[in-house]
Amino acid sequence: MTDDLVDPESSLWAWLAYDVRFYRKKYNLTQHQLGQVIISSASNVSNIEAGRRKLTDEQALALDVRFVTGGHFSRLLRFARRGHDPDWFKQYAHLEAKARLIKTYEAITVPGLLQPPEYATALFRGGGVIDFADALSERMSRADVFKRSDPPLYWAIVPENVIDWPIGGPEVMRKQLAHLLDMSTRPNISMRVVPRTAGAHAGVDGSFSLISGKDGEVAYTESPGGGRLVAGGDEIREFGLRYDRIGQAALPESASREMIQRVMEAL
Repeated sequence: MTDDLVDPESSLWAWLAYDVRFYRKKYNLTQHQLGQVIISSASNVSNIEAGRRKLTDEQALALDVRFVTGGHFSRLLRFARRGHDPDWFKQYAHLEAKARLIKTYEAITVPGLLQPPEYATALFRGGGVIDFADALSERMSRADVFKRSDPPLYWAIVPENVIDWPIGGPEVMRKQLAHLLDMSTRPNISMRVVPRTAGAHAGVDGSFSLISGKDGEVAYTESPGGGRLVAGGDEIREFGLRYDRIGQAALPESASREMIQRVMEAL
């Protein structure tokens, strides 16, 4: 029986997490001592070894120098980033639950944290998911992040088609839009809409989120059947710039709420 936390054969990310732990134990280092090598905390090392956190470029290089690997960690990190990560959602949810700031752009649907059960159910059914009870419960529980004593700042931007596309029919959509209006009155939540009149803008390439917390910033981008987390480096800055550019095309908060109200009343 093994006490390994991840299966190194399940993905490149799992292999990377496995090797962090393997080399630490090989050189008889504690998680605290390895944290000193990569300029991080022991808890962060634990999360990296469990596959809940990603190495940064700087951390991978520090491991290569400390263990004299010839670039093993840096090389494996580059290849892992290019591929699909089967554990992407588990890691994303873990980061989301501890976030201090979440910036999200959703190109097709209302962001998950702002969905009531009826709207989420309509999405699952529309996607052909037959047994979705557990998935629905998981999605609803994610909104518990707003019940924290220190809830994160949450900034959401969506295109106009998201708020006037009647997912689940008029009654379900009215509940969804009413929920958006209610949530957007909270001081920590910002909801903005990109009107169709904006034409082509920086959000047409698809949905993504930026999550900031005590351990730094990560980006998440979704694709059919999977997703990808990006930690550190120039790519993070590119996502930040893209979010700002989308924001330039979006209506202010008050005008966005007025648009949502009009669409809701028209249903």
